[in-house]
Amino acid sequence: MVEKRFVDDSGNEIIISVDDDDLDFDIEDGSIPFDITIEEGEEPTGDLVISCKYLNVRFGEVYPAIITIEDGKFKDVIPIISDDDSQLDLDYDGVLIPGFIDSHIHIESSKLSPSNFAKAVLPHGTTSVIADSHEIANVLGIDGVNFMVEDGKNAPFDFYFTAPSCVPATSFEGSGATLDSEDIEELLKREEIVALGEMMNFKGVIGEDEEVIRKLEISNGLSKPIDGHAPCLSGEDLKKYASYNISTDHESGDFREAIEKKNLGMKIMVREGSSAKDMDSLLNVDDRINHVIEEEMKGNIEVSTIDESISESPFDFLVTDDIDANDLSNGHMDNLVKKAISLKINPKEAIKMVTLNPAEHYGLNCGEIEIDKVANFALVDNLRDLNVQKVWVHGELVAEDGKTLFTPQSPNLVNNFNLDEVSPEDFDTFIELPFNDMMDQTVNVNVIKIFDGKISTKKGHATLLLKDNVVQCDLNKDVIKVAVLNRYGTGDICNGFIKGFNLKKGAIASTVSHDSHNVIVVGTNSQDMADAVNLIRENKGGIAVVSGEDDFKDILELPIAGLMSDRDLEYVSYKLTELQQEAHHLGCTLTSPFMTLSFMSLLVIPSFKISDKGLFDVNKFKFIDLLSDNLFNSF
Repeated sequence: MVEKRFVDDSGNEIIISVDDDDLDFDIEDGSIPFDITIEEGEEPTGDLVISCKYLNVRFGEVYPAIITIEDGKFKDVIPIISDDDSQLDLDYDGVLIPGFIDSHIHIESSKLSPSNFAKAVLPHGTTSVIADSHEIANVLGIDGVNFMVEDGKNAPFDFYFTAPSCVPATSFEGSGATLDSEDIEELLKREEIVALGEMMNFKGVIGEDEEVIRKLEISNGLSKPIDGHAPCLSGEDLKKYASYNISTDHESGDFREAIEKKNLGMKIMVREGSSAKDMDSLLNVDDRINHVIEEEMKGNIEVSTIDESISESPFDFLVTDDIDANDLSNGHMDNLVKKAISLKINPKEAIKMVTLNPAEHYGLNCGEIEIDKVANFALVDNLRDLNVQKVWVHGELVAEDGKTLFTPQSPNLVNNFNLDEVSPEDFDTFIELPFNDMMDQTVNVNVIKIFDGKISTKKGHATLLLKDNVVQCDLNKDVIKVAVLNRYGTGDICNGFIKGFNLKKGAIASTVSHDSHNVIVVGTNSQDMADAVNLIRENKGGIAVVSGEDDFKDILELPIAGLMSDRDLEYVSYKLTELQQEAHHLGCTLTSPFMTLSFMSLLVIPSFKISDKGLFDVNKFKFIDLLSDNLFNSF
């Protein structure tokens, strides 16, 4: 037997002795199926006392309650029993809900330092993130992880981190650091490191690479969850990958892929970021209906109504993975929950995907309004519109009416940029003609084909003109130049061609290029590409747009590892918007051109990418030549 406490609308305290099995009884209608005793109520005490309706996210019920907080945790949650909730004199209208948790994010992709990131997302109800510092670790190693941890302490926000498992992500690119299994063990023993970061080297797992398997064993030995990253993996390979206790995946491209992983025990993260937007596909209503019908036919579930059955998500978490400052200025996890609701997920279930579910999976003492849990919570107008009005972290009010109530310290600057000045000739692709160079000729080349809203690519082909032995762009076919330059001092550079940006003039360049974050540039001509890269070099990192034809150049400086600004959301968002408008002025038709550009060097996402060492066929996991089989054709 345990005691449960309530108060009635006259302020009397009700003490009920309840069997453990009856703890989830429903008091919403004011009736209690137990004998009760009414005693003179004592005034609830604590550092903070709030009366308001709240969401019991575990059981999916909303009750009026008196909630007390002490030393940053919920001291007591005392439901109020009333015949008419509308007559209660509560401190707040609306509903208190647990603070949102983004359970898979690379903060670096926002271009904000952790403390400025916290300032940006707190007004939207996010109070915690599980951040994979994979990006800065590829640049600075453990020093980069330490920067993220320490800067995060400058904000009233709960930052949890994962140990970056793949630094570098592959051996096919130049990076700034390496984290071996000993480094991973050191990180995983730290309290703020709650999991092994996404295991992108699925080839290494399947092939039983000794160092990869050692990292998995260390994490399992320390009882830390392992995040996965297995795009398009299926069948026996997927079974082997999951068998190492890899417990999540955020790279499912469609419903069937996600269900296959889910059936192997993996928890599925539904991603909706700035570039990769998977929610429409993974939470597609027709797919969910068909799945419910199939499961009922197999006898796995009982269906009362289809609408009720599909209101529960078949998957586990909502995450952003990579989200830029422009999108953050319009919302964070609140937007993901709202979109899930628009796809007919029950609001309480959608909220659970960003509160209790990740908290339980990663062993966090938060994610619900319950005794002894960390008091991270928000006040919203209702569970459908989900407009955030106030936010508390550890029981302290930190955001109100869309504004944060604190100012973070200026972050320290850490960097290791090392790139010599470049010239236009560095971006020319020379082909030695085998015969009369007076004859106009063309050459067939392999081309990276990109798609708006996707980080995956395909390999295409184009026939391009040779002029003075240099391969030319073809703007009519939307085939322009792309190059990656090593920024760690090796001098390596690779040139190629890309289709999908639709640039008509100028160039755009960035030091945000997953995963090793070398300099990546696309452009219609070598001069503008050189000018854009040199502008980045002068600032030791950034995102640049250049057009010699318009006598224009501009940059968002990223002095923190070439990945993040030391300025706040307003500045970064303003500059990104300005640069994006300039990119569109150059002809670019992509929704998020800089986010898309940043993934063109990510060699673990299918199917054709580029690094500072060469053009890379992800499916074959090897370099390929720029030239396709048919080398020369008459023009």
